[in-house]
Amino acid sequence: MNDVATARNPIVERLLGDTGEPDHIIKAARALGLRALPAIRQSLNEQVSYPIEIEVESVALSRMAEARRADVDNDALVVASSATSPDALMLIADAGAIALLVSALFGGDPDMPVTPIDRALTSIELELASVVFEATAKALNGSGVRALSIKFPMPSAISGKDLKKLVIRDGPGVRIAFTLITPSGEGRFTVMMPQRVLLLHRGEGGADLPADEQKAEWSARFGEEVMRSGVRVEATIPLSRMTLGELSELFVGQVLEMPETAPTSARLSARRKTLFTCEFGKIGQNFTVQIIEPYDAGKEFIAGLVPR
Repeated sequence: MNDVATARNPIVERLLGDTGEPDHIIKAARALGLRALPAIRQSLNEQVSYPIEIEVESVALSRMAEARRADVDNDALVVASSATSPDALMLIADAGAIALLVSALFGGDPDMPVTPIDRALTSIELELASVVFEATAKALNGSGVRALSIKFPMPSAISGKDLKKLVIRDGPGVRIAFTLITPSGEGRFTVMMPQRVLLLHRGEGGADLPADEQKAEWSARFGEEVMRSGVRVEATIPLSRMTLGELSELFVGQVLEMPETAPTSARLSARRKTLFTCEFGKIGQNFTVQIIEPYDAGKEFIAGLVPR
C-alpha cells in the first residue's frame, strides 16, 4: 500500500487525536491536571517567600515536537522518562515563570513588577526550573496501579544551545498549560505528554473525578488506621567533616569526640522525610532535642545554592 495513502494527516490528527476521540483525550488530560494541581501548589508554596497561585489555563491536542518553540531560546525544558516511555512527560517553563520563581524563592518584593528574562538562563535559574518540574512531575505521576511510573530523579532542565540540539520524538500529544500568578506578574509552564501514555494510564474512565461522598467515606475509614500506625523517628546531628582517608580508618568501638564548635542543630526525620529543625541538648543524664521550627526545604535549597 502506498506510504502516502497510509500516512496520518496531521490536520485530521490535530482535530481528532490519535484515537479519533478528542473529547475523551482532553477530558482525561484535564482531569489529570486538576487532580495534580493542589499537590503542585502545596509543593511550590512550601519553598517560596510569598504565595504563588497556580491555575490550569488550557488543555489541547498538540504534537510533541511543538514543545520547543522555534523563535525562543530561553525556555527551560526537561524530558522525563517512565517505565513505559522514554518521553512520558515534557515540561517547559517560559522566561516569565522563571523570573517569578527567582523573585519568590530569593525573597523579592511581591508588589514589585517582575521583568521577564530576555537573556540566556543561568545555571541557578535552570535549577529553580528543575525544582518546579520535579514537583509537577511527582504530582502528575500519582500512585498505585494508575501511576505514570515516572523515573526520579529527573534530568536537569536545559535551555539555549542544549535545547536547540535536543532531538524530540514527534507524535500526537496533549498539552496542559499552567499559569503562575502573583501580584508582581504572571508566568507559564506547560506539560506535554504523548496521547498513548495518557490513555495507557488514565484512559479507562479516568476523566471522571471521584465523588466527594466517596472520598469522605474512604477518608473516614482509612484515616483512623493510618493515625494509629507506628513510625520510627530519628534525630540526626552534624558531627564534623572527614577526609576519605580518615573515614576509611574508623573502627567498631571507636569514640568520636564532638568539637566545641560543633553545630547544635539537629533534624528530626521519619521514614527519610525531614520534619523539624531541632536544638540538641542535655537534661540531667539524658540527651534531648528541642523542636525549634518545621523543616523549611526552600530555605535549605537556597542555602545550598550559595557557595560556602
